[in-house]
Amino acid sequence: MLVDVERLGGLDAAFLYFETPSMHMHVCGLLVLDPSTMPGGFAFDRIRQLLLERHPLMPSMSRRLAVAPFNLGRPYWVKDPDFDIDYHVRRIGVPGPGDDRQLAEVAGDIASRPLDRSRPLWEMWVIEGLANGNVAVMAKMHHSTIDGISGANMMVYLFDLDPAAPAPAVVDEAPAERMPREIELFGRGALETLARPVEIARLLPRTAVRLGATLVGLGRRRGQGITAPFTAPRTSFNAAITAHRTIAFVEVKLEDVKTVKDACGVKVNDVVTAVVSGALRRYLQGRGELPEKPLVAAIPVSVHDQMAGSEGATKISVMFSSLMTDVADPRQRLEAVARHNEQAKEVHKMVGADTLMQWAEHAAPNTFSLAARLYSSLRLSERHPVVHNLIVSNVPGPPVPLYMAGARLVGLYPLGPIMDGAGLNVTVLSNEDRIGFGFIACRELMPTLWDLADAVPEALAELIAAVAPDASSPEAPGDDAAEPTPVTVDASGSSQEP
Repeated sequence: MLVDVERLGGLDAAFLYFETPSMHMHVCGLLVLDPSTMPGGFAFDRIRQLLLERHPLMPSMSRRLAVAPFNLGRPYWVKDPDFDIDYHVRRIGVPGPGDDRQLAEVAGDIASRPLDRSRPLWEMWVIEGLANGNVAVMAKMHHSTIDGISGANMMVYLFDLDPAAPAPAVVDEAPAERMPREIELFGRGALETLARPVEIARLLPRTAVRLGATLVGLGRRRGQGITAPFTAPRTSFNAAITAHRTIAFVEVKLEDVKTVKDACGVKVNDVVTAVVSGALRRYLQGRGELPEKPLVAAIPVSVHDQMAGSEGATKISVMFSSLMTDVADPRQRLEAVARHNEQAKEVHKMVGADTLMQWAEHAAPNTFSLAARLYSSLRLSERHPVVHNLIVSNVPGPPVPLYMAGARLVGLYPLGPIMDGAGLNVTVLSNEDRIGFGFIACRELMPTLWDLADAVPEALAELIAAVAPDASSPEAPGDDAAEPTPVTVDASGSSQEP
C-alpha cells in the first residue's frame, strides 16, 4: 500500500526558512554515559546497533526533505531511499586530558556545523576518551523535526530502564511512501501560495481581537512591571552571531533547588530561573558589564495541547519574562522572578498560545529565507532595540535511571539554538536527583562561557544561604515536594508549567 507524504507544519518549515550560514536551527543534547554497566564492556557497535534497530520506531530518523521547485510552498517529509545509518552515527575521540572542557570543545565543534538537508536531519556522535572512563554522545537534530514533547517521546525509544533490556520487537516495515513528482510538488505549492492571502485575511480579525484585548489587559496592569520584547538592555552577547559555537555545562542537586523552593513557597521553575539570573549577574559583574536594567529572557512554551491534530512536530510559543538581574539581594531577586514569571504567563494567555503557530502556517518560503539572510548579513540585530537577551528553557526530565545500550546515563545537558541579537541559550533539564544546565553561545561573543557555567553552583549556594533560616518552613499549599514540578519543555527548548 502506498501512503501519501507528510507536509511540514508551519513552524517546522519556518525553522528551515530562518536558518542562515551563521544561525543554525538544530538542537543538541550532550549525554554522558557510564559504560561500566554495559554487558561485556563498552563497544561502539552496541550503540550503532541500538540505533539501527530502533530508528524504525522514530519515522523522523529516516525521512528527508522534498522541496517544491522554486521553493514554492512548504516542504514534505519523504522516506530516504538511500538511508545509511553510518552517515548519521559517527565516532570521535576527545583530546587529552579528556575532562569536561575538552568534551565541551568537541561538542562545540559538532554544534557549529549545519546539518546536510539532502539527508535525514540528525546526527549522533559517540565521543570516547574521557578521563574518567565515561563515554559521551552528542545528539544533533534539526528543530523542524523535534521540540520538547517530541524529544521526550524519542527518549522512550532510545533509553531503557534496565541495562540488560532485551532487543525491541521487530517492527513491521512501514508502507512505502508515494514519492511526489516535481510537477506535483509545484502544483501543491502553487495552490498553497494562492490560498495564503485568503487564510491571512481570515486570521487577521482574530489576531486583532486578541491584540486589542491584550492591550486593554496591559493597560489595567500598568505599573506592575510587565515585561515586553524590545525593552531588554544590550550586553556583549546581544549582537550578530557567527557560525562558531562554544558550549559549557554544569549540574546541581535537585534537593538543593527544592530546599529553596519549599522555603520561599515558589515553583522549581522560579528557582531555576533565579539561579540563571544570579549566574548571569555574577558573570556580567565580573566583566564590568552588568546593565542597570534587568535582562529579559525569551521562554519557549509548549502548545501541544492547544494544537492537537495540527500538522508538524514543533508546537511551541514564546513568552517574555524579566530575570531581575538588577536586584542585588538573592531572595528578593527570586521573589521578583516568581512574580514576573506569573505575569508573563498571564500576558501569554491574553495573546493566545497558538498565535505564533497560526501565523507560521502562512510564512512565505522565499520571502522569509531572503529576509533572514539579509538580516544576518547586514547585522541588523545591532541597529534596533534588543528584543530579548537570551533564551531560557527548563525541561522536565525522567526521574528514574536510564540506560543506553546498557550504559547508564549519568549526565544530560540539552542545548538549544541561538540567534542574531541573542547569542546565548540556557537550557535546563532534570534527571534522577540532579539538574543539568546546558549553555551554548556564539564563540566570538562569549569566549569565556565556562565562567557563566561555574557561577551556577555559586548562585544556588547564595540562594540557599539567603533562605537558610526558613529552610524548614512548611511547603506552599498544593505544592508537591515529592516530585520535581514539571516546568518547561523543549531541548529549544519549550517551556510549560501546569
